[in-house]
Amino acid sequence: MDLARRSVLSAIGLGAGFLIAPRMAFATVGGERRFVFVIQRGAADGLNTVIPYGDPDYVRQRGALAIDPGTAIKLDSLFALHPSLVETGKMYAAGQALFVHAVASPYRDRSHFDGQNVLETGGAAPYAVKDGWLNRLVGLLPSTAEAPIAIAPTVPLALRGPRPVNSYAPSTLPQASDDLLARVTQLYAGDAQLHALWAEAMETRGMAADGSGGPRQDPASLGKLAAAFLAKPEGPRIAMIEIGGWDTHSGQNARLAFQLKNLDALLAALRDGLGSAWGGTTVLVATEFGRTVAANGTGGTDHGTASAAMLVGGAVAGKRVVADWPGLTASALYEGRDLKPTQDMDSMIAAVTAESFAIEREQVSRALFKRTFQPGYGKPFLLG
Repeated sequence: MDLARRSVLSAIGLGAGFLIAPRMAFATVGGERRFVFVIQRGAADGLNTVIPYGDPDYVRQRGALAIDPGTAIKLDSLFALHPSLVETGKMYAAGQALFVHAVASPYRDRSHFDGQNVLETGGAAPYAVKDGWLNRLVGLLPSTAEAPIAIAPTVPLALRGPRPVNSYAPSTLPQASDDLLARVTQLYAGDAQLHALWAEAMETRGMAADGSGGPRQDPASLGKLAAAFLAKPEGPRIAMIEIGGWDTHSGQNARLAFQLKNLDALLAALRDGLGSAWGGTTVLVATEFGRTVAANGTGGTDHGTASAAMLVGGAVAGKRVVADWPGLTASALYEGRDLKPTQDMDSMIAAVTAESFAIEREQVSRALFKRTFQPGYGKPFLLG
C-alpha cells in the first residue's frame, strides 16, 4: 500500500490495527467459488472440539477436561461436536460441514511461531519458504479488475508473496464526523489520484460499518464484513481470517468454550452474509498443532501434535468425519503424550483447493507445497 492510500485510510479511521479481535485478509480472483482460510493461532485443542466420545480411553485420559457427551452434538458413533458449536452443528446436519481429525502439518516440534510458519508457507521445515501457499494459490487463478483487499493490520504470512494484497483493518480510533468526511471529499475532488483513493476508501468504510456507523471487531461482525466483500460480484474470492487465543495452558474448559462460541458466530455470519454465494463457498479452519491428550496441573493442556480441522460451506460434501483414528491408549500416543497424526494437512489443503477452483491436483500440489501427494482421500471433499 502506498503512502497516499495509507493516509487516506488513516484520515477516516481505517488505518489503525487491532490486537485482540480476529483479522482478515482478502485476495481477488475470478470465478464464482469462494475459499476462506481461518487460522486458529495458539494451537487449538482438537480433542475437545471434535470429541472422540466413543473412544473408551477419552474420558480416562482427559479426566476433568472430558466433555460430557450428553451435552455435545453427536456426529456419529465415535465423534461429537463441542456444545458451543451450535450453528456449525446445524451446518453439519445440512451436509455443509465435515471434520478431519488427527491431522497435522509436517511440523513435529512445539513452537507456535515455527508451527505457524510451516502451516502458512507450506514448507517442510520452519523458514524454508518465504512466501505463503495462499499467495501461490492466487497465482494459479485468473485475476479480476478489482484490486485485492486485505482486512488486517499486516498481511498474514499465508497471503504474502509476489501477488499483491492490499490491507485493511477496523480502527480502534473514534469515527470521523460526517462533516469532516464531506470536507475531505471536497478537498480531494480536484486531485485525480487522491479522489480515486478517497472514493475507494469511503466505499470500504461503508461496507465495514455496522448500524451505528462504526466498524465492529467482534467475530460475528467481522464474519459479516468478510461476507460483504466476498459476496460482491466482482469482489474477492479468497479470504483469510486470523483468530488468536487458542493456547489453553490453564482453565481450558471455560476458555475453549468461549473461543469456540466466537468461531461458531463467525462461521454463521459468513453463511448468512454470503446468501446465495454460500453455495459456492468453502471455509477451511485449521491450527498449527494440537494439544496434549492428558491435562496438566492447571486445568489446561500443553503443546501437542495432531488436531482437528474443519471444512464448512455450501460447496462442502459434508455430514461426515474424515479420520483414520489412531486411538488414545498410551501405546498409541505420539511420543507418549500427543494425538498421533494420521492425516496430512498439506495433502488435505491441496485436495480442497484443487477441487474448489477446478485445477489439477498435481499442479496445485507442486505450486503450493513444492511436491505432489499420493491420493489420500476416497470421497471428494467438495460437491461437483
